[in-house]
Amino acid sequence: MKKIDIIPILALFLGTTLILVAMAMGGNLIIFWSLSSMIITMVGSFLALMASYPFKILKQAPMITKQAFVEPLDNRAELVSLVSNLSRKARSEGLLSLEDELTDIDDEFLTKGLQMVIDGIEPENITQILELEIAAIERRHGIGHSIFKAWAELAPAFGMIGTLIGLITMLSDLSDMSKIGIGMATALITTFYGAFFANMVLTPIANKLQSQTENEIYTREMMIESVLSIQSGINPRIVEEKLKTFLTTKEKLVKPEAVNENAS
Repeated sequence: MKKIDIIPILALFLGTTLILVAMAMGGNLIIFWSLSSMIITMVGSFLALMASYPFKILKQAPMITKQAFVEPLDNRAELVSLVSNLSRKARSEGLLSLEDELTDIDDEFLTKGLQMVIDGIEPENITQILELEIAAIERRHGIGHSIFKAWAELAPAFGMIGTLIGLITMLSDLSDMSKIGIGMATALITTFYGAFFANMVLTPIANKLQSQTENEIYTREMMIESVLSIQSGINPRIVEEKLKTFLTTKEKLVKPEAVNENAS
């Protein structure tokens, strides 16, 4: 079961709080509120997004957003320990003995690869099938990233549209010069909403989704190497050293015993 990643949630909260504090220090917060500006920026940009993507894709936005706030698939040190143990068992008891271990593996991709090894499928076919699976994951995740990236580009544009509407309305009647300053501030609020929504919410989510995809693809490639190494029947120590090349320096320092304890 995936766990909530508290870091991006905390970062968004602190970033928003920082901006609110800066606004409060500059004057009354109420001067930054405009319902019409919010409607133009957020609703307008979302309607433009609806015109850009099929609704069947956009209705997945809540689920896609949720994925940005869960811990990424990056337990590679644990994977090295798991695959090393499976490699030892396969070499001593045969590949068919791995079937008893599949129920304890909660990753569908790795389980699928190991099942194909048990079924005696050729390495070339296993590689092709799993690489197609990776391509499908990358394509599916890429949709979520593109949605938020496009929305982040639309929000400031609609903020500028709102500002132009406000300026035109203000300049259409210059009989009362004392109201020009207030009118200018009101017009600029829409630009502020667009910049804030794009840079504090949408762009971070888009970047987080892209980072998670890249991270998951890297881990999946490591799993393919794991499956093929087990199938080849090479020395488990060599399998372990091959997989360690996928790890960062920090991950290499994690002891297998500690990894197993955390996994349990």
